[in-house]
Amino acid sequence: MPRTMSGPTVVEVAGLHKEYFLRGGTVYALKGINLSVSKGEYLSIMGPSGSGKTTLFNMIGGLDKPTKGSVKIDNVELAEMSNRELAWMRSRKIGYIFQTFNLIPVLTASGNVSLPMIFTGMNKQERDKKAADLLRLVGLGDRLDHRPTELSGGQQQRVAIARALANDPAIILADEPTGNLDLSTGLSIVQLLYRLKIERDTTVICATHDLKMVDVSDRLAWIRDGQIERVESRTSISITPADLAE
Repeated sequence: MPRTMSGPTVVEVAGLHKEYFLRGGTVYALKGINLSVSKGEYLSIMGPSGSGKTTLFNMIGGLDKPTKGSVKIDNVELAEMSNRELAWMRSRKIGYIFQTFNLIPVLTASGNVSLPMIFTGMNKQERDKKAADLLRLVGLGDRLDHRPTELSGGQQQRVAIARALANDPAIILADEPTGNLDLSTGLSIVQLLYRLKIERDTTVICATHDLKMVDVSDRLAWIRDGQIERVESRTSISITPADLAE
């Protein structure tokens, strides 16, 4: 069972706003988000499509900049980091898992997983060995030389998870990791993420509307219309019809 978290804070979001200025007017994607995440925690950010989950995900990962407010990783303000420092942080501290996998078609599974290691200066022999170890970890030890088109959706997502672990990140950010998968495959991915979190004490932040995430989460943050409605521990979770509404 997920445990109550009491470790040090690794992510701190305060007064976060994000506005997009479009031809037809202003879209207020985030409206004053406050959220803390502890080391080793599995936090699911739940909410319907268009609620602001992915926008918040992008802010935490340093993939986009807020209009107002702050995001801190290990007590360092992302907005105060240079582009070089942000690139280092993204490559060393954070592993990203995307709904659409984002694998490079011409590379093998091993090539996709080893790619992030190039930027850390690891030599090819070390990269190949670590990629093989990570693919075995996610159950794809027999698919090292397969390209994405030769893999099922679930297998591609496992490659994406192995790639996210390439540089031993302290934080894994997963954006709708089961969104393109069938029920059974999605459940296996959920269980895999939870097992990795337990074995490596990695912080997992998952933006999702998949209720399978409830069972493996330490806490759930419910977001709607760009605002956090409530944050609940797994043991006190209550799901209402409004939570499920698109």
